[in-house]
Amino acid sequence: MRVIQGRASGAVRGLNRVRPARPTYPSCGRWPPTCAANSAARNRPPPPRRARPPSSANSSPPEPPAWLVERGIGVHRLPVRVHTRNCWDTRSRCTPAGADQIRPLLAQVIPACIHWQPDTALGILE
Repeated sequence: MRVIQGRASGAVRGLNRVRPARPTYPSCGRWPPTCAANSAARNRPPPPRRARPPSSANSSPPEPPAWLVERGIGVHRLPVRVHTRNCWDTRSRCTPAGADQIRPLLAQVIPACIHWQPDTALGILE
């Protein structure tokens, strides 16, 4: 077939276009993905990873507080109830507290949570 102005002779315009030949490489004579040099590079195992020293960003989060004080609504936000850390009835108005802060609150007749009973866990029975 004879090529005239980029078309094969006798071909309809747009059909049977002549494509340029793919380049060959001297190492293997084929298209690069099938070359032996490329396949060896693909099959090489990845380099070993270095162990990172533990950092504070990757460490586990701090343990939640053992006791929570639920505060009321308003300017002064007085204590309303005392909860344990496992209680499901805590709200967004809770603040963490220690056992030494919880005992005086329970002595001041601040009610304890009825679900997990933090007063019984602290040994205060009335």
